[in-house]
Amino acid sequence: MDKILEQLFSYIDSHTEKMIADLGRLIRIPSVMGEAEEGAPFGKYPAEALAEMLKICEESGLSVRNIDGYVGTADFYPTEKIPELGILSHMDVVPAGSGWSVPTFELTEKDGKLLGRGAIDDKGPAVAALYAVKAIKDSGVKLSKNLRLIFGTNEENGSADLAYYRKKERLPEMLFTPDGSYPVINTEKGMLRISYSAKLSDGIVSICGGSVVNAVPEYAEAVISGAKVDLNKYNFDGVTLSSETCGENIKITAKGKSAHASTPESGQNAVTALIAVIADVCGDSALSALSEMFPYGETDGYSAGIKCSDELSGGLTTVLSVIGAVDGVLEAKQDIRFPAGKTSGEILALLKERSDRAGLEMRADMISEPHHVPEDSEFVRKLLSVYELVTGENGYCVAIGGGTYVHDTEGGVAFGAEFPGDENNMHGADEFITRESLVKNAKIFAAAIYTLCK
Repeated sequence: MDKILEQLFSYIDSHTEKMIADLGRLIRIPSVMGEAEEGAPFGKYPAEALAEMLKICEESGLSVRNIDGYVGTADFYPTEKIPELGILSHMDVVPAGSGWSVPTFELTEKDGKLLGRGAIDDKGPAVAALYAVKAIKDSGVKLSKNLRLIFGTNEENGSADLAYYRKKERLPEMLFTPDGSYPVINTEKGMLRISYSAKLSDGIVSICGGSVVNAVPEYAEAVISGAKVDLNKYNFDGVTLSSETCGENIKITAKGKSAHASTPESGQNAVTALIAVIADVCGDSALSALSEMFPYGETDGYSAGIKCSDELSGGLTTVLSVIGAVDGVLEAKQDIRFPAGKTSGEILALLKERSDRAGLEMRADMISEPHHVPEDSEFVRKLLSVYELVTGENGYCVAIGGGTYVHDTEGGVAFGAEFPGDENNMHGADEFITRESLVKNAKIFAAAIYTLCK
């Protein structure tokens, strides 16, 4: 192995505890999206996490900027030198959810795992990227090209931060994000987020479930009146149903298992189980129509009329993820990941036809076309060679249903931070990154920076 790489890896090994301590500084900030404030377009805490990360970068000798609270940057060289490589990560996180065995917003080390919201998505990888840069800078290694770390604050809710940044500045020609998995993700399915609305019957006092549109909902509940309920007649594998009397009403609860919306088959959807029960008990037409379009356990969109697939990226996946009611009007949200060979227009046309027949009012809240970077590009080939060098494993390109942070960029790919076969509870309870993985990521990023910028 190159002696410079050995030097960089040794630096990372000797600074592991400091790296973990800096990760703890970020995890303790509950950077879930909130109400916009002055200098904090996505709420107080994402802005606070961004400021803390830039403070850590400045302490590390990097040249930092805060771009109106949307995005922060940290350059290897002073900012007037145009960056040719960018590493893009984000400081915002999804809500805590339930089921944690440790404090959600406090770094806890347990059996080699570093637990806390954001540990793998995306604060841990961001810190690993920073320490890759620190290793190069503190070791006195000179780069012929400038590198920029880019930290966003709205990846989990539409990436308006990155859109703002791109209005201000051009992204580096070489760009990767550790917001995915290894070896290299070069193909991402298109994404749609859909809302439905319809009037509910009077027998439904309230209904709610799910907290974010891009995750399988683990909890849902409804309060109904004027109906008898026998939950023993319902069986949804993986979902637990319970009921209790609330005065003259009955509260029905469904508890399932959360999962990322790109892999809905690995979760148990509490919302689709609950609406099937309430539709049956109350005979509500809106819930019945929704349940027919999204039956429990189905994730390929067949009943919604949108099932499709291609060789490049596989099959469509979908999840009905959020449900609620305001003034007797049902509101439901759906996440769709569609194949690279399809367009959003094709999927929307099919979905509109089906929802119209069901009597549901439909609107598209977010539209994002598929993303693809050729695997024979020099950038991708160099990243794969770095992965093979550091891990000793075969490098190859991957197509996914999840949208990474580079989804709407030109030429960007995902490189890390999860390794093949990893299960880090991303978006779920007890999210973690292992100590070993954090260090290995830092080494891979250091090798990538050196290879691409030497």
